[in-house]
Amino acid sequence: LTNTHLLLIVIGGLYVMITVSVILQVASFKMFGKRIFRMAPIHHHFELVGWPETTIIVRFWILAGLGVGLGLGIFYGDFVANAGAILP
Repeated sequence: LTNTHLLLIVIGGLYVMITVSVILQVASFKMFGKRIFRMAPIHHHFELVGWPETTIIVRFWILAGLGVGLGLGIFYGDFVANAGAILP
């Protein structure tokens, strides 16, 4: 309807990052026998590196907020550029 399905990747950027970290970890281990991260998903890697859990949570909140802000900004910019052409 609005052709905004690709914005889901930007708005859900944190979930995309976590999923990609798991995919990379599994692919790297199967192909090369080595791990990229100490543990996947990536937030567990940061726990094993020694970051406090609250630091990880706050930084991921910030990343999620930036992704949502960027996605909404892109949507609004496109909406203004097209002057609401999608409305009947």
